[in-house]
Amino acid sequence: MGENILWFQTGFEHITDLAGYDHMLFLLILCSVYSFRNWDWLILITAFTIGHCITLALSVLNIIRLPSSLIEFAIPLTILISAIFRWIQVEKNENKSYQNDQKVYAITLLFGLIHGLGFSNMLRSLLGSQADILQPLLFFNLGLEVGQIVIVLFSLVTITSLNEYAHIPRFYLVRGIAIPVGFVALWLMFERAHAMF
Repeated sequence: MGENILWFQTGFEHITDLAGYDHMLFLLILCSVYSFRNWDWLILITAFTIGHCITLALSVLNIIRLPSSLIEFAIPLTILISAIFRWIQVEKNENKSYQNDQKVYAITLLFGLIHGLGFSNMLRSLLGSQADILQPLLFFNLGLEVGQIVIVLFSLVTITSLNEYAHIPRFYLVRGIAIPVGFVALWLMFERAHAMF
């Protein structure tokens, strides 16, 4: 049981560590349109977790292998696409509902597959030659999921408070997040493109 807690802690610390800010930015921009009281953001996070859980398992089992430079470039590309999508999607209409958007769930799961490959190098090095990977994978992903929930919940409480108590329209808040997130994603893509050539 102690080892499972350790894997859970590793997953939690990996997603909440500031070094993994690219994954945080992805979650932040995708969930920025929701209120923390609207549980659709949790479905979105779970879709992301399922995606990276699949590729984590496939990568650790050596079923799928892609160049790390390609993966590291693709991760900020998913962030940039998400920032552009939310920028276009958000409207001045405060009553617009973003609930139960199946296409967004599907794209988030797809992008989760890419982010999972980014997690896999670190996890593979931690697992080493360990034969039983099922429990470590499960508890690592549970730690990631809880860490993601903490990050997004804190962000959404802040965004919703600014919207409801400071009376800043969500339109401006979402676009105000999309701009710096998009620029950071572009910078990361430019920086990581050098490693590909």
